[in-house]
Amino acid sequence: MKNLIAKLYGNDVVRYVFFGGCTTLVNLVSFFILRKAGLALTIANVLSIILAILFAYVVNSKYVFQDKCNTLRDHIRPFCKFISARLVTMAVEIVGVWLLVEVCGMMDMLGKFMNQFIVMILNYIFSKYLVFTTGKKEKWRNES
Repeated sequence: MKNLIAKLYGNDVVRYVFFGGCTTLVNLVSFFILRKAGLALTIANVLSIILAILFAYVVNSKYVFQDKCNTLRDHIRPFCKFISARLVTMAVEIVGVWLLVEVCGMMDMLGKFMNQFIVMILNYIFSKYLVFTTGKKEKWRNES
């Protein structure tokens, strides 16, 4: 069993799905709590996305893509790229939730949940190929 867990943990897609699920939970639970607290749809949506983005940076950098940032300064560039990429997917999510809930009349939690799949795929692509590359380009050059 330990070998299976170690093998699965060695795959960045498996790690991303696991921690992406955790990030999605942060997003959905905070959205639910904020909506129950009486916040408007878009405000609750934006705040829940921001919380999820901050959580996602930490787990993606450290556990999923295992970025080679050794100092706080090393994190500045990937963090800026991460935030930029997440702003793009945040816009996709905000428009998607608005369309499904306000235009199509879907229940807010269902519309929010359905958008998570598109957002998760886009976030993986951006993170793997644009954001968490510190220390990897040199590794790829040395292997060539």
